[in-house]
Amino acid sequence: MATAVVSTPRDTSSRNPWPAVVALAFAASIAALQNTAVVPLLPVLQRELQAPLSAVSWTLTLNLLVAAVSTPLLSRFGDMYGRRRMILGAMALLVIGSVLAALSTSLTWLIVARVLMGFVSALVPLSIGVVRDSLPRQQLPTGIGVLSATMGFGSGLGMIMAGFASDDWHLVFWATAGISLVAAVIVALLVRGDAPAGKGRPDLLGAALLAAWLVALLLAISEGGSWGWTSLGVLGLFAAAAVLAAVWVLVERRVAEPLVEIAMLAHRGTIGATVASMLLGLAFFTLMTGISSFAQTPGGAGYGFGASTLQVGLFLLPSTVVMLVFSLFAGRFMRRFQASSMVAAGSAVTGLAGLWLLIAHDRPADLYLAAAIMGVGLGIGYAALGTMAIEHVDPGKTALAAGVNALVRIVGGSTAGAMIAAILAARPGEGGYQWVFGVAAVAGGVAAVFAATYGALNRRALAAA
Repeated sequence: MATAVVSTPRDTSSRNPWPAVVALAFAASIAALQNTAVVPLLPVLQRELQAPLSAVSWTLTLNLLVAAVSTPLLSRFGDMYGRRRMILGAMALLVIGSVLAALSTSLTWLIVARVLMGFVSALVPLSIGVVRDSLPRQQLPTGIGVLSATMGFGSGLGMIMAGFASDDWHLVFWATAGISLVAAVIVALLVRGDAPAGKGRPDLLGAALLAAWLVALLLAISEGGSWGWTSLGVLGLFAAAAVLAAVWVLVERRVAEPLVEIAMLAHRGTIGATVASMLLGLAFFTLMTGISSFAQTPGGAGYGFGASTLQVGLFLLPSTVVMLVFSLFAGRFMRRFQASSMVAAGSAVTGLAGLWLLIAHDRPADLYLAAAIMGVGLGIGYAALGTMAIEHVDPGKTALAAGVNALVRIVGGSTAGAMIAAILAARPGEGGYQWVFGVAAVAGGVAAVFAATYGALNRRALAAA
């Protein structure tokens, strides 16, 4: 694997850095857990808060939108004020948001709580920065692989935790608050502070514009089925999203220190990882949400199994177990295989899970098998995404590339909720779910093509140089 372009870590002390890496990996798994724990609870929230699915789905979508904006913003703050400080701050917001969610009795306050919880997603690129500065260069792919793989495990664990809480959604958030507090304490004890650059300014205008066009786009997608795709409201939202996105690109190209370096999105060394990450995030959340919603559909509808949240967690248990196994062996895989090859293989296998559900979904065994296949794909793909994103960029832009990769993965995931709401509104019934699973299959397949193609191109360019 080509890792020569990775920057030399600044922390060269004799202290063993691996306890800090493990602590950050644990925290990263909690960051992923809080994303997915709400997925099987959507029908419960819909019933208990007396709100339509399109409304309660914003507890997931807005959480991911905040994650998309805060990831590059807090990464910049980490460079300015210290990554450890930003990690602990994000963990504190997660604890506060979890407690507020546990105490919420209305959808409004629950959404506010989920917004606060979304900031913790910035922990992943911040942690990659800490690992990059702490580990020897030859151990860096292993460290990043461990961080990335435990994210997949945490995502599966969130679904399981929600299942064991049954229909008590308040208990899910109390548990999240407790686990998050423990993780924050462990990070505070084991992760040392870094020396911040102490310069630069945050791109607040870029963050506001990014949030604005993403909200407009996802609102248009999620409400298109109910409002009508040719309605004035939906067309206006699409137009607003396009205009705001264009203004955002212009602003990012002109400011001295942009929130997102636009050129990095299309950089030859990162575009394969960028597209694969976005599509793999889309496939993952589409499968997770689709399986959960399909399984909970009452059997009297002619499809679905009328599953409880606990049964949904059990349906997804194979995915969690497989991802845990792959997280344990992530370092060994990263030493033996090219990162792009792992991402391509993982994406293809994840797409295969969607294809299986498109064809076969009549028996509980179909869901168990698809969850296991998805776990294999994500366990392989997630472990290598971080390394693929940074291995072919200039050393000084390693953290930037990692941040962009995390951003697009979250954008892909946030699109999934809005897209599913739109599909099921337009095509209610079993056919709608077949479209959902078909989209996941296509997303995984296209992600595999991009990862394999650009991986080969980058290796060829590196060999020629």
